[in-house]
Amino acid sequence: MHTTARFADALAAESPLQIAGAINAYAAILAENAGFRALYVSGGGVANWSYGLPDLGMTTRDDVLEDVRRITDVTSCPLLVDIDTGWGQALNIARTIHTMENAGAACVHIEDQIGTKRCGHRPGKALVSADEMVDRLKAAVDARDSLGIMARTDAIAVEGTEAALERAARYVEAGADYLFVEAAPDPSIYRQFAELGVPVLANMTEFGRSPLVTTDELAANDVSMVLYPLSAARAMAAAADTVYREIRSQGTQTHVVEQMQTRDALYQHLNYAAYEQRIDHLFNKQQHVDDQTD
Repeated sequence: MHTTARFADALAAESPLQIAGAINAYAAILAENAGFRALYVSGGGVANWSYGLPDLGMTTRDDVLEDVRRITDVTSCPLLVDIDTGWGQALNIARTIHTMENAGAACVHIEDQIGTKRCGHRPGKALVSADEMVDRLKAAVDARDSLGIMARTDAIAVEGTEAALERAARYVEAGADYLFVEAAPDPSIYRQFAELGVPVLANMTEFGRSPLVTTDELAANDVSMVLYPLSAARAMAAAADTVYREIRSQGTQTHVVEQMQTRDALYQHLNYAAYEQRIDHLFNKQQHVDDQTD
């Protein structure tokens, strides 16, 4: 089944659909094994984790594609990908859409910030005009084969809810399949965007402008998708920081071993035994051939 169809199926099977951020291939495996039906590659996650950079539009399409390919190689979950502002004008956006689709992405979201973008929950955001964002969306929609196109608006924090709704209505008219409503200060706001007729995503990112609420509360406000872009990554970072400092200060990891995933658990998630069995089978087969030719 095509990845875009799998995304639509996941959306139909779970309401609201929980989408887990995965910062690398192994994180994607863990999320899928935990039962998530859809995964996410965050632009901020790529910048922070893969390149050690802040989320300020400093990474490229190819940087994101590398992580996308690694994840789609190891999971059957449909993948939503953050393509920031599309990395250029119409022709570059078209190329972004083609390459993301070829890399196995199921859906991408493109936003209405200016090219030198900022994290959606930081001050100082600036937007392009609604006309320019419509042009971005038209370029994306025209270029796709079957890729889902999600329009993200950062307008609530910059222009207010009414202006954001006006923008979102134009984005839907331009062909957006879904809406990503960034930095909503109250869950009830999502219901207004859902009235525009396409599924709405709520971003439950920690330490941001939106309150962290349950899927039940979001469902009551007509949210169709809930995103947890870097929840596991933040936990990983805190654990790693603790372990590094413990080893450095104490000269041993003895007191933090209980915080670590065991070797057996790692092997289970990676299906390590199956790889070993394949090696043994191939080796034994080759040994048999060698014995026959002696």
